[in-house]
Amino acid sequence: MTVTSPKAPEKLGISRDQLYEEVWTVPVNKLAEKYSVSGSYLARVCSALNVPRPPAGYWQKKAVGKEKPRPELPPAQPGDQTIWSKDTPLAAPAKSAPIHRTEMLMARAPDPSKARLHPLLAGVEGAFRRTRKIGEHEFLRPYKQLLPDVIASEVCLLDALNLASEVYSALNKRGYRVMLAPPDKQMRRPEIEEREVPTKDRKYGQYSMGRIWSPYRPTLAYFGTVPIGFALTEMSERVTLRRVADKYVREDSLELKTIKPSLLIHSWTTEQDVPSGRFRLVAYSPLRGVQWTLSWQDTGKSKIKGKLPEIIKALEASVDQIQNLMAEAEAAAARRERDWEAQREKWRREEDQRRVDDALAASMKQLSEIMEIWSKATAVHRFFRDAEECVSLLEGDRQKVLSERLALAKSMIGTLDPLEHLEAWLAPEERYTSQFGKEET
Repeated sequence: MTVTSPKAPEKLGISRDQLYEEVWTVPVNKLAEKYSVSGSYLARVCSALNVPRPPAGYWQKKAVGKEKPRPELPPAQPGDQTIWSKDTPLAAPAKSAPIHRTEMLMARAPDPSKARLHPLLAGVEGAFRRTRKIGEHEFLRPYKQLLPDVIASEVCLLDALNLASEVYSALNKRGYRVMLAPPDKQMRRPEIEEREVPTKDRKYGQYSMGRIWSPYRPTLAYFGTVPIGFALTEMSERVTLRRVADKYVREDSLELKTIKPSLLIHSWTTEQDVPSGRFRLVAYSPLRGVQWTLSWQDTGKSKIKGKLPEIIKALEASVDQIQNLMAEAEAAAARRERDWEAQREKWRREEDQRRVDDALAASMKQLSEIMEIWSKATAVHRFFRDAEECVSLLEGDRQKVLSERLALAKSMIGTLDPLEHLEAWLAPEERYTSQFGKEET
């Protein structure tokens, strides 16, 4: 029998409905003690799950019967965090009016260039620039991973953020809120192809083994109940680099033309994939088992920014297709679960039959040992009986001496009752009882 520990529900997660009921039944500070967190942290949990909590003075008024009715729990929107556990990070607090929030941020921002950024991108430039060590011709690799899905070189970071802001704002205007994937949902991000023209080999970074940064959680927008992930990446292009002194310089750059010829004597060239300054927008399904993706990229004739109306129309037209793929994925997952349960049932039955067979074998072995003991006990009993008869026919000292030795021999042999061993015998059913019944095994 499995004993459930008192903290098992906490590990499984607390739903927003449960939290709503508890926070209006017990003061936050006392409720925080139950979950071993601070009152301020539990307040943040309520904000992340969009759970209204009692205002200041509520419990004093309730004590005298003058409290106001508690507000209704607002319905969860697609993409909202609905489960919290101590090992799950918190989502950003829900915003009921993102457009007004954007306007407020724009009004407060002292820098007009930053005022145009979407709220999801506000203040992230510094985090992107705090990067791990990178080469001269590589993408930024920020230490922070909980950032919007934007990949760019240091030179093109502002262009990338501005373009991402244009995309996010265009989606917002159509009613599709852009957000980081909620931490309580299992969302995945596929590998994003950064090469402008994919080739058979890849030559990015030092020794052609450079890693490109990816976010901790996908960036997505909900089209109704359909989540669509978005990744904006600066593309890479294959170029020839020349090693001059202690750095690589593009073979087609103006810088190389200004270098003294004497410095080129001992230089050499290599090919590498380097950031191109052009961008690719990838839309994908973040749901496991749903393989769907669309992409658009800058070309010599057109830019992603000019394609935004066309992009949003293409995304809206794809919603039905994604829903069908989601239904197929759910059906496939259900089939896999049924197959897995059938396999587990098969294993359980095989294990049950193995234990039944082991119990039968052990019982037979013990019975065989008892029969052998019985046979030996019968022979010993016959020996002492015959010996006693022979000793009884003797007279004098010899009879006395042999009687004593016979008694000593009996004491050394111990019990001669084989029934004691039979009483200790365990039948197969006493050793193990089948969980499925005789007719099913």
